[in-house]
Amino acid sequence: MREVNPKDTSRAQAFELWMKAPNPMVTFFKTIDVTRLVRISRKKGYKFNMLLDWCIGKAASSVKEFYLLPVGDKLMQYDCLAVNTIVKNKEGEVSSCDILFNENIEVFSQQYMEYTLKVAESRTDRDLSDECMVIGTSAIIETEIDGAVGMNSGIFNNPFMIWGRYRKRWFRYELPISFQFHHTQMDGAHAGMFLSNLQEEINRLYK
Repeated sequence: MREVNPKDTSRAQAFELWMKAPNPMVTFFKTIDVTRLVRISRKKGYKFNMLLDWCIGKAASSVKEFYLLPVGDKLMQYDCLAVNTIVKNKEGEVSSCDILFNENIEVFSQQYMEYTLKVAESRTDRDLSDECMVIGTSAIIETEIDGAVGMNSGIFNNPFMIWGRYRKRWFRYELPISFQFHHTQMDGAHAGMFLSNLQEEINRLYK
């Protein structure tokens, strides 16, 4: 990553408006159709959350604002993206694991399985935030939730997604998600584009 002058980016005005705002975080709620992910997971034996994490990375990779992030009082530029997943470790507690996004879903799946297992065994977080812009995720699969609003800590400005257990609706499966982002990083239109991309990536996965 490298520091960039906000004035040399498309986020110059947003940087001035939102960097010192008391609450610069915005949260969107959306229900997505995950029927295809459920069927692929069952047919191919892939973990559902791995498939969703890959689709998140793929959807974000085409929105250039994801490669910029306010860190402290600076604006940083990244060359790669990673998707974070929360892992239940062998002590029954949670650890954090960043997975480098790869366009090849087979490679991403291999890395996901390898590193989540290592993190679970070692209870040591895997942090790629010095190299990649990390998209945070948290899957609360023990229960259905309608959404969640994250907190503005002033430290973790990364985009963050939360979901619970998917729901069956007749012959389809739906998943309510929440997506939090820092307004310096992107506007609502960019967030909306990302969520639309996410549904499209899910729908065409393995077609």
